[in-house]
Amino acid sequence: MRPYVITRGRSRPSRNTVGVETLLVATVPAKPLPVSAAREERALVRMCERLLSLVEAAAHLDLPVSLVKVLASDLVDSGHLTARSGVPQAVLPDPKLLQEVLDGLRRLR
Repeated sequence: MRPYVITRGRSRPSRNTVGVETLLVATVPAKPLPVSAAREERALVRMCERLLSLVEAAAHLDLPVSLVKVLASDLVDSGHLTARSGVPQAVLPDPKLLQEVLDGLRRLR
């Protein structure tokens, strides 16, 4: 089946932006999918009963990542999936500090 048929002609996610590193998990309690849900949407929700990254989901579904982004975004919008982002930039350590620690450790030799 053509990707544009699965996404109903859309090539971009609606309003939720999900990246390739985004972690997806099905909402609890599970919300039933509408009868009109595509087979790929049902499979995505089923496999996300456990935490799964968007890229892993695309690999398991054997679909392009861009297509799974659209499906996942729709499912997040409808409340079937929850998207979890990675570590925010503000939480990551300062690269300068890491370099100073590395330099200090090298001087200990």
